[in-house]
Amino acid sequence: MSSPRAVAPLAQRVEELLAADGPLPIVAAGQPVLRMPAEPFTGQLEPALLARFVEALRLTMHAAPGVGVAAPQVGVGLRIAVIEDPATVPDEVREARGRVPQPFRVLVNPVYEAVGDARAAFFEGCLSVPGYQAVVARAASVRLRCEDETGRAVDEVFHGWPARIVQHETDHLDGTLYLDRAEPRSLTLNEVLAARWAQPTPETAAEELGFDLP
Repeated sequence: MSSPRAVAPLAQRVEELLAADGPLPIVAAGQPVLRMPAEPFTGQLEPALLARFVEALRLTMHAAPGVGVAAPQVGVGLRIAVIEDPATVPDEVREARGRVPQPFRVLVNPVYEAVGDARAAFFEGCLSVPGYQAVVARAASVRLRCEDETGRAVDEVFHGWPARIVQHETDHLDGTLYLDRAEPRSLTLNEVLAARWAQPTPETAAEELGFDLP
């Protein structure tokens, strides 16, 4: 029996990805890297390479565009994600969803836990599942613990839409996609969402598609 093919060290894989200028390719659902728990970051990338990788994740997030991207989404199984949200949405959406601007942040080895019992359900999408959105009920507030790219400890509570972003991106590092938590009856093509379910909250979609909200 032949031996398993050796997996390239993470640093080598990152160097190969960064060899091409521009945004990194987004890995689509169905690829195993999106379903495996990512490896905790313990210095596998030396500081200069880590900085280049973080900047590439930022560029990729902006180009998509999205409000977060996790390392497994570009094929790198490390517990690193980036988030940023300018929250350029109408006031009624901002108020209903608690969507406020978030500066660029790097999450290294993040974990979260719910703060309180309140849950909120909204349509949610993913760069690795292009073309679709579905309603996901998530904790309305979470406590995030991680480090930033410099190794500084972060212990912070997030509310509203920023809490949703934190949960979504951290889930990626555990091999979980938003579809695993979604209401199946709400799955919607983006163009249908824009045409029928663009309200700030999903109550109308829940009533007409036949699913419950928390």
